[in-house]
Order: sequence, then structure tokens, then C-alpha cells
Amino acid sequence: MKKMNIYKGLGLIMVLLFTACEKVIELKLDNAAPVVVIDGGISDQNEVHRIKVSKTYSFTEPNKFNGVTGAKVILSVDGTGSIVFSEVSPGVYQSVKFKGKSGSKYDLSVSLEGQTYQASSVMPARVPMDSLTFKTYTLFGDSKNYVAVNFRDPAGIANQYRYILKFKGKVEKDVVSEDRFDDGNKVTNVIFYELNDLIKGDSIQVEIQCIDRNVYRYFYSLDQNSGGGGPPVAPANPPSNFSNGALGVFSAHTSSIRTALIK
Repeated sequence: MKKMNIYKGLGLIMVLLFTACEKVIELKLDNAAPVVVIDGGISDQNEVHRIKVSKTYSFTEPNKFNGVTGAKVILSVDGTGSIVFSEVSPGVYQSVKFKGKSGSKYDLSVSLEGQTYQASSVMPARVPMDSLTFKTYTLFGDSKNYVAVNFRDPAGIANQYRYILKFKGKVEKDVVSEDRFDDGNKVTNVIFYELNDLIKGDSIQVEIQCIDRNVYRYFYSLDQNSGGGGPPVAPANPPSNFSNGALGVFSAHTSSIRTALIK
């Protein structure tokens, strides 16, 4: 009987201890003022080019594209001439069809609500993709399949690349690399998006873009923030190439696209 009372006493103490440890923590999330976000680019393909203009929104609001209307979007090439973008839907601005040129400097100006945001990007030389191949890695008996991008890196030139993998029109992987250790070599870069769930007859599309240094820094930082290069780092806005505090990036890039069929 005495032992039972001791056990009851210990049980009561444990309950009180766990109860005392429970504490409701209320997080106070302050809403920051909306910030302009500009995203888009110019490629070396003969096509219409799009620039998206939006604003950030409160933490409590649903995830959405908060497009901004009424912006004035103008592109100049090598400091001469200009191309005016037309608004085709809220926050989406589109050019006439034209082809970007490697070596040219593109200056984008976006005027909105009395403020002007500017960014510049020089289109690098084009590096074509040679092929796509499949790679299988086995760890502890578990095999996983990936796709690899193959190309020849030009010697003596600092190159930065962006790889965009799409499945059924949706971007599934978006990563960047540089040629610091591959200058002038034949490169095989694996895109670590598992293909095991894909079935025979499915196809994936991979685009390789040659991007300038500022654009590389933006996407590299974006990947680090999401934990793509390892454990997530303290969240911070990627380094935009826009002036006046705007977020986002403007990229003048070349494009090489190939499709791989799952067999």
C-alpha cells in the first residue's frame, strides 16, 4: 500500500511537470510594406519575351501572383533604340518577336507609381547542349535514376549555366553551375531530380541557359536559401540586379533545349 502511494505520488509529479512544460507561444508576424518584384529575360531565340511585374504580399495571404498593372516597361539594346513592352494580362508585359544577340548589353527600365527600376544584363556566348544521358546511382541497394546534361565548355572564358528541367510543362528542377573546375573540358552535369516515378513513354525537357555573373549569383543564392545545396541557410532575399530596392532578376541569356524519352 505504501509502495502504491509512492508510485501515485511520482505519477502526479510527472503529470505536473509535463503540464508545466506546455506553453502556448504566440508568434507576432508583422506585415511589411509591399515591395516591387520584377522577373523576366531576353533569350537568343526569335520569340516574344516577357517581363513580370508584381508586388509582395502579407504572410497571411494565400500564395499567388500579385501582378501590377500600369507599369511602363522599356528595353534598350547596346544603349541605342528601345523596345516597348505591352501589358497582355495583369502584371505580364510582352515584347514584339525578336532575337537577342550574344555580346549585346540589354538595359531594362520599369517605371511604376513614380519610381523607376533599372537592370542590365550582357548576353553571354552560346554554348550548345550536345546530348542528354541517363545516370543511375545505387546507395545501400537503392537505385535512383537521373538525367545528365552533356556539353563542351569553352576554354579561357568564365561561364555560368542554368539548367531548367520540365515534366509535363511544369518546372521540376532549376539549378545553376559555373565552370571554375571545368574550364575547357567536356562537362557532364547531373540534374538531381529522381526519374524513378516516371513511366515508359514519359518525356522530360531540359533547357541549358548561358547566363551572366549577376544572374548566376541570384539563382545560386535562391537555391541556397531553399536548402538545395545542403542545409537551409538563414533566409534572405537573393541579390537582385535591379536598382531602387526592387526584388527579382533580369536575364539576357542563350538557350539550348533537348528532350529525353523514358524507355
